[in-house]
Amino acid sequence: MSKILRIAVPIPLRRIFDYLPPENCNGNELRPGIRITVPFRGQKKIGYLIEVADHSEMPLSRLKPIGEIIDEEPLISTKDLKFLLWTSRYYHHPLGEVISSAFPIPLRKGKPAVLSSHQYLFTTEKGRTSQISDLSRARRQTELMRMLLASPQGLGARDLAGLGCNWRNSAKQLVEKGLIEIKRIPTLLSCAQSATPASYSLNPAQKMAIEQVSRAMGRFKTFLLEGVTGSGKTEVYLGLIEFALRQGKQVMVLIPEISLTPQLEARFRERLAEPIAVFHSGLSESERQQAWLCFRQGLAPVLLGTRSAVFTPMRNPGLIILDEEHDASFKQQERFRFSARDISIVRAKQLGIPVLLGSATPSFESIFNAKRGRFEQLFLPERAGIALPPVIKLLDIRNQPLEEGLSPPLVAEIKRTLAVGEQVLLFLNRRGFAPILICHGCGWIASCTRCDSRLVIHVSHGKLRCHHCGYEQIILKLCQSCGAQDLHPLGLGTERVEGGLGGLFPNAKIVRIDRDSTQRKGHLESVLRTVTSGCVDILLGTQMLAKGHHFPTVTLVGILDVDAGLYSTDFRAPERLAQLIVQVAGRAGREQKPGKVILQTHNPDHPLLNALIQKGYRGFVDNALAERKAALLPPFSFQALMRAEATNTESPMRLLKEVRNLAVELRIIDTSVFGPVSAPLTKKAGLFRFQLLFQSPERKNLHRLLELILAKVSALPSGKRVRWSLDVDPLDFY
Repeated sequence: MSKILRIAVPIPLRRIFDYLPPENCNGNELRPGIRITVPFRGQKKIGYLIEVADHSEMPLSRLKPIGEIIDEEPLISTKDLKFLLWTSRYYHHPLGEVISSAFPIPLRKGKPAVLSSHQYLFTTEKGRTSQISDLSRARRQTELMRMLLASPQGLGARDLAGLGCNWRNSAKQLVEKGLIEIKRIPTLLSCAQSATPASYSLNPAQKMAIEQVSRAMGRFKTFLLEGVTGSGKTEVYLGLIEFALRQGKQVMVLIPEISLTPQLEARFRERLAEPIAVFHSGLSESERQQAWLCFRQGLAPVLLGTRSAVFTPMRNPGLIILDEEHDASFKQQERFRFSARDISIVRAKQLGIPVLLGSATPSFESIFNAKRGRFEQLFLPERAGIALPPVIKLLDIRNQPLEEGLSPPLVAEIKRTLAVGEQVLLFLNRRGFAPILICHGCGWIASCTRCDSRLVIHVSHGKLRCHHCGYEQIILKLCQSCGAQDLHPLGLGTERVEGGLGGLFPNAKIVRIDRDSTQRKGHLESVLRTVTSGCVDILLGTQMLAKGHHFPTVTLVGILDVDAGLYSTDFRAPERLAQLIVQVAGRAGREQKPGKVILQTHNPDHPLLNALIQKGYRGFVDNALAERKAALLPPFSFQALMRAEATNTESPMRLLKEVRNLAVELRIIDTSVFGPVSAPLTKKAGLFRFQLLFQSPERKNLHRLLELILAKVSALPSGKRVRWSLDVDPLDFY
């Protein structure tokens, strides 16, 4: 009797599909986790085998046989599949799309799971103990043996090119003599180097953190490592990685942004002799696949990656580390909206291993979990070595003349810093030249025709750009309303400040780091090396510079526009602003020289700023959590946001009103529904956007409500004319 193959297909339907095995196969030998091609609505799709069942609710006559069996062995284990099933249920997202997102793009397309490799030559035990003089009559063999004996990590074809074309014959003869062996090494792993010991000893707090986590190896436990900026969290990570590697275990290290990868990767490669796999969107599809396969097969014991790397299979799981765990970049904001931080904790629990969350400014959710005893808290209260915390000063810029956003006191501080050969970091979280192009005659403003947003001026490219949908046009010369040639930039962006700095400090080396200036592959790494070497005087950038980077000679940090985050309808805005200020301030004075941080503001008496400076981040959090508790906002409640969008305003509103009525009729205890309302950015990329918020103090009740609603939404006529999505634990309401 043929079995039934239950297969997840990556389409936006919340169900799996039954198929029949191919001819001459009853399905028993097929294992869950393999990729299979299946016929689906006239197309060939890549599906993922979930289980082999004995029966189907569909008549067998209606079931189709599968197509090609792509994998002989599953690429994901039963534990990986269990994790993905949980993730699909928690985020109420189609299982096929969830599983597909766990694979690199080539594997999603059905490409073979093959590692590219190079030939490498190694000496054998016999070769290391033999006398080279025995080969004196074979000059090329002798020369090759000398090179290999001096390179215990082996040599590849590129290393041997200098010997000429005859090295292959010499190698063959040495293999026949048993003196060397030839191995194929995955391309990704061909650069392992000798480990370099730490340049300084750990302080007691660092040692304690390593000991606490090390004792939990082999069982699940969540640790929250809160360390002030510059306290040496990376050294704690390295100490734990070294401990895990000695036990033959793998470590997954997740970081929020690509910009943090170069320095951390360099530190890891310097300290660890084992191969390191790197996985992020800045790499090619082939490079990401190679990293994924190497880590899956256990060939690379360390994986360094951004949020999507959380799904990479682990052959020998030992530890998961999340650096900058508070960062919103760990939350996917499109399609499958998962939180890498949250699901990494679930994955660690299912694997039975510890997970370490590190940050100088932990999220309110993590601090709340630590207070409730769900996380064990570890502290690094002091900067590593002899570095002292920077002095933070509010600079009142009311009634002060500003030159491209720079006040006279800040300019004076920059001059003093440069005069003694130290570096300056200036922070402005707005790229481009200016956010607004306005007509001085009639007040017309250049706006995006597809979004409810202004077009940002990018002078270096001669463009007006929408930062929401990507629309761009040349910079206008005439007002589109009155025809006047009186258009002026309004506001500041990093590009404009860069020009102002060039005029104020003509002899200074100025570097700007933002998304526009670092698009070319490898450019960010090159710039960061230049900054670290001390060849840059003034470093200007956006939030790409706010966290994780170590700039040894930066002693002055200036935040040019701290007021931008003070007034927002988002209840998380104060938390994000406080984290940003602390993180940016942490770039100053990280070694012997003391640091100073200047916050330019028109609101020097604002309670948020003063609480942060006077009480520190923890004092600020305690006050803010009390406010959240009084308002029953997360982490004291749980939320889900339903978004709907269409080319008109009526359709999404109609759908969300019907969903709201469904929620009210269901009467799930302790659940509330708010809306529907228009999104803060109502029109984006030509679509009108609306949203409906679900909230409950109990996670279980919220998910019960969502399950019941989703079971009925697909049957609503209005749901078929509207693009809608569900965001569980939303971080962004924009």
